[in-house]
Amino acid sequence: MLFFNTAGPVEPALHYAIPPLSRLDSDELLSLVRQRKYFVLHAPHQSGKTTTLLALRDLLNSGSAGDLRCVYASLEVGHAGGEDTARTMRAILAEISEEALLLGDDFPVTESAEILRDAGPDAALSTLLTRWCGAHPRPLVLLLDGVDALVGDTLNSVLGQLRAGYSRRLKSFPHSVVLCGMRGVCDSRTRPASGREVVAGDRPFDFRAESLRLGDFDEADTRALLAQHTADTGQRFTPEAVETVWEQTRGQPWLVNALAYEACFRDRAGRDRTRTITADAILTAGQALILRRETHIDRLGDRLREERVLRVIEPMLAGGDSRATYRDLEYVRDLGLIAPDPPTRIANPIYREVVPRELTWMIQAELDLGVPSYAPPGRSLH
Repeated sequence: MLFFNTAGPVEPALHYAIPPLSRLDSDELLSLVRQRKYFVLHAPHQSGKTTTLLALRDLLNSGSAGDLRCVYASLEVGHAGGEDTARTMRAILAEISEEALLLGDDFPVTESAEILRDAGPDAALSTLLTRWCGAHPRPLVLLLDGVDALVGDTLNSVLGQLRAGYSRRLKSFPHSVVLCGMRGVCDSRTRPASGREVVAGDRPFDFRAESLRLGDFDEADTRALLAQHTADTGQRFTPEAVETVWEQTRGQPWLVNALAYEACFRDRAGRDRTRTITADAILTAGQALILRRETHIDRLGDRLREERVLRVIEPMLAGGDSRATYRDLEYVRDLGLIAPDPPTRIANPIYREVVPRELTWMIQAELDLGVPSYAPPGRSLH
């Protein structure tokens, strides 16, 4: 039985899904790859970035986009290394090697250790890519996911090495590179993990051609996803329930899937496939997600501790003059906390309920909700 996915990339054999590349301008995407462009693909947390990259990898390796080979690798393996560039680079090269091996290419596996030893961490990636591309007749497209996992020196090292080899891409460097993460701005302004002051300078990825944003589901996508469940199981959603899913989430992919999963799979009554899912069931599911502080909601709360996020959010809730800069607004929009289009507003009703709760949780915890001494035995003042 298929189900709504709320964790990790979509697997078509397991999950209801919207075709991932349909959420982008596929012609533009493939045109950038064919033109040997290096570019950014970004979207908020749990929006389908990895699913989209894997779909692009499979499309390019199928030969339908020309004689290209494509390797996907996650930079999240470097997160634990912090600003230890040597440790981080070992993890990144190992990840690239394993992903290449899955496609039958053992060059990175056999060469990366020697290259890291001889070239050092601040040149190892560039050297490996140069030699790898020079040894293979087919152009390489490299998809690097989770760039947000890298900070400070390690991020600057990776971007700097890509920049160093960029001019060699016609002969012996990746034909095209896609960097994927939550943020649309990928530059040296990223604050190091140490918190030390960043020295302003050239941006190491200023040669990127585009910064593409993976959009949320539109209303038609939302309806289509729910309809897949009905077609698979016979369980219907009332028109009001479908409308409520859309209105509560405004198409945020994790929220759409999570509401439907809660109502149809986690709720005991909803598991009865003869039972129609109502708008009330969807609203109840939304409250359950909020109260359980699911990982997606919890990460939302973590973001609200950041000063540049608060500079945008607090004036929206409390009124008054905003201290936010354009970069603050851009950052919060990239995180998905506010809507992508003006006017500036919280992205959807579920987030609109979560944000004040998170900002006032200590006050809520200290409230005395006991029955006052003057209340009559029936606990009512009426």
